[in-house]
Amino acid sequence: MPLACLTDFRALAQERLPKSTWDFIEGGADDSFTRDDNIAAFKRIRLRPRYLKNVVNVDTRTTIQGEEITAPICISPTGFHCLVWPDGEMSTARAAQAAGVCYITSTFATCALEDIAATAPRGLRWFQLYVHPDRQLSKQLVQRVESLGFKALVITVDVPKLGNRRHDIRNQLDLKLNLLLKDFYWLKERTSMPYFQMSPIDSSICWNDLSWLQSITRLPIILKGILTKEDAELAVKHNIHGIIVSNHGGRQLDDVLASIDALAEVVAAVKGKMEVYLDGGIRTGNDVLKALALGAKCVFLGRPILWGLAYKGEDGVKELLNIIKNEFHTSMALTGCFSFWIQRARSKIPRAMGKTEERQYHKAVLIASEAWTEECL
Repeated sequence: MPLACLTDFRALAQERLPKSTWDFIEGGADDSFTRDDNIAAFKRIRLRPRYLKNVVNVDTRTTIQGEEITAPICISPTGFHCLVWPDGEMSTARAAQAAGVCYITSTFATCALEDIAATAPRGLRWFQLYVHPDRQLSKQLVQRVESLGFKALVITVDVPKLGNRRHDIRNQLDLKLNLLLKDFYWLKERTSMPYFQMSPIDSSICWNDLSWLQSITRLPIILKGILTKEDAELAVKHNIHGIIVSNHGGRQLDDVLASIDALAEVVAAVKGKMEVYLDGGIRTGNDVLKALALGAKCVFLGRPILWGLAYKGEDGVKELLNIIKNEFHTSMALTGCFSFWIQRARSKIPRAMGKTEERQYHKAVLIASEAWTEECL
């Protein structure tokens, strides 16, 4: 039977993966409220379509950090892809290159950065960094990233320590016993310990440390995990290039806002001074459109990419991306939106608050298109 939507991939992935691996991928922190609310929050948003628009030539292209992508649907950093497919991140990178979208490679990749870069040399890649307590190690890693053609550095800010993930505790998951992370093969000269055992996350990092990061790289720096206007304003103050509004897929602090619920606040706070992206809860083309209408330049997919990878490796990720890109294309056409490429350039992404009877959703009601250009009138 043909796969019709992203949740079809989820069911197949669950069938194929061991329970402990599935729980590791799907698990949230504590009661998993935020994990589930990331998805539910999108269903509290309603679209207001506009008709009699010329949508013969719908164009899903856009740019992020000056690089063109075929659609505003990219791949979030997730670790341990070899848990779900033999060549792991290499398959993911090839699929992203074929789809013409950005892939953020995780610090916890199970393939070497050199292999990822070599297998998809034309792909747009960013690198997600957990800053190590030994800053020299982080500096060496950043230098490798630059030399391999990665185009941006994504700093995850919402993991000063790991969240309380009950499934992993119950399953006694111990990744360090069966995976030595390939990005850190060069540490063998100093220690034989897996990277996990080396306290890879610096819990002391703070805003003032961003200037050190900026001093060791020419790459644009993106902060992943911002949820409030206060932190967004600090990001502007520290000359950050972009923000990914994210709650780590509900895997860190439970009971925080769904990513989409935090988006408008962050967008308003940066006042157009940097690009804002979103991850968390994206499952349909309509979800993508809702995020863009609330101010995101692009969305990133996390768990769904692992579903596609578990299903059929590179081909599974390609198929999944193709489905959601086609859904987004349809969503644009059915709301009278023919090009975010043009609309962003002309700053014509209008929004409106809901009417009184609609405020039960506690959300902005979206106007998907409102006189985008004179040509469409």
